[in-house]
Amino acid sequence: MDFSLSGLWHEMGLFARLVVIVMGIMSVTSLLVVGERLLVSFKGMSDSKVFASKLASLLADGPGRLDAAADTKFGKDIGYLGRTLRAGLVAYKGSVHGDKDLCFESVARALERQQARELAVLKRGHGWLATVGSTAPFVGLLGTTMGIITAFEKMAASGSGGLGTVSAGIAEALLTTAFGLLTAIPAVMAFNYLAGWVDARAVDISEASNEFLDLVARRLADGPSEEEEEGEESEAAA
Repeated sequence: MDFSLSGLWHEMGLFARLVVIVMGIMSVTSLLVVGERLLVSFKGMSDSKVFASKLASLLADGPGRLDAAADTKFGKDIGYLGRTLRAGLVAYKGSVHGDKDLCFESVARALERQQARELAVLKRGHGWLATVGSTAPFVGLLGTTMGIITAFEKMAASGSGGLGTVSAGIAEALLTTAFGLLTAIPAVMAFNYLAGWVDARAVDISEASNEFLDLVARRLADGPSEEEEEGEESEAAA
C-alpha cells in the first residue's frame, strides 16, 4: 500500500475524489477572494488618506471653505472615505441656498447612504469566506464517513478484520478530513481579519462624517458667504 499523496489518490474511490476536488476548488477560490479583497481594501485606504490630506488642506481656513471644497474636482481615485465625503459635499452644494435645517439633514442622509454603500463594497466576498470556513470541515467529514464505509466494505468482502484490509479506507477518510481542515482554517482566519479591518474602517468613515457634519453646522450658523450675498444682490438687482 502506497501512502504517498499520489498513491492515496489512486486508491481513493470516486466519491472521495469528488470531495477532494470540491475542496480544492473552494480553497483556490478563497485564496483569490482574499487576494482581491486585500488589493482593493488597501488601495482604498491609501486613496482615502490622500483625499483626507487634500480636503484637510482646503478646509484649514475654517468651515467657510466648504463652498470651495464643494467645487473642487478630486478625481476618481479618492477611496471609500473620499466617496463618502464627496456625497456630503454634493448634497451641501445642492441645498446650500435653502433652509438650514433641511440642508443639514440632506447632507447627513447623503453621508449615511454612501457610508452604507461603501461598507457593502468593502464586505464583498466575505460571505464566500464565511461559507467556506463553516462548510469545508463538514465536506471533509462527509468524505471521512464515506472512507470509513469503504473500509468496512473491504473488511466484509475479505472476511477478515486485519489492519491491511482497512488501511486504505482509513487513510482515505483521514485525508479528506485533512483537506477539509486545510481549506477551512485559512478561510476563517482571512474572514476574521478582513471583518475586523472593515469594522475599523467603518469607525473611520463614521468619525470623518461626523467631523464633516460639524463643519457643515458651523458653516450654516455663520450665514451666507460673501459670494452668495453678491449673487443674491445681483439677482435682486436684475
